[in-house]
Amino acid sequence: MSEIANTPEPPYYAVIFSSYRTEGDNGYSEMAERMVELASEQPGFLGIESARENVGITVSYWVSLEAITNWKKNTEHQEAQRLGHQQWYSSFRVRVAKVEREYSI
Repeated sequence: MSEIANTPEPPYYAVIFSSYRTEGDNGYSEMAERMVELASEQPGFLGIESARENVGITVSYWVSLEAITNWKKNTEHQEAQRLGHQQWYSSFRVRVAKVEREYSI
């Protein structure tokens, strides 16, 4: 996840997941890798970027709100969400945004 996602011309959607982790790994790293792998197999997935210093920020990109909803309903993803609530995150916030413009160098 060290590359900047190669997204298409807007519009598309971004799911921004900001989080504070709890102490220890407790299976988090393995699940995080699996979620990236699984998300990349979902229809409508465009890419992902992630960084963690103190606060973790992961941004996934999707073609539509429907694709985001389908990802949220994925059974394995729901299990990861449940474990995140119970043991991996002390706090988090999810934001969904429509990307209307982008530029790069």
